[in-house]
Amino acid sequence: MIPRFADTLAWQQAELLMQPAFIRLVDNLRKQLDASAWKGTYEEVQDPHPQYYLCLQHRDQSVTLDLWQLCYQICFCDYIPGASTEKQLVQIDTTLIHKTGDIDWEQLDAKTQQILHQIFANLPIV
Repeated sequence: MIPRFADTLAWQQAELLMQPAFIRLVDNLRKQLDASAWKGTYEEVQDPHPQYYLCLQHRDQSVTLDLWQLCYQICFCDYIPGASTEKQLVQIDTTLIHKTGDIDWEQLDAKTQQILHQIFANLPIV
């Protein structure tokens, strides 16, 4: 699902945040995997629009994470992955943006790490 924005400002803020959030997400996933028994492989699907997944494997357990959904969770307030965003407007998490308009890298990293910690804590017990 592609998010809907309330106005042009929200769209611009999302444009500012999405690429850095995606990069921080992938970097923090790598760190998390290095310290985990889980092994990850990335998968890219182009149809109907680009999608990126991380497929986690450990023994007979497997979990697939939608990286864009995780990015939305980082960039938006109270975003629930998998919930329909076509009818609901998303709200940018403005705590990730300094008053100067620049990205608050510390807040971005902290929120990314918090979300990934929750995901890895909820993986099936290995």
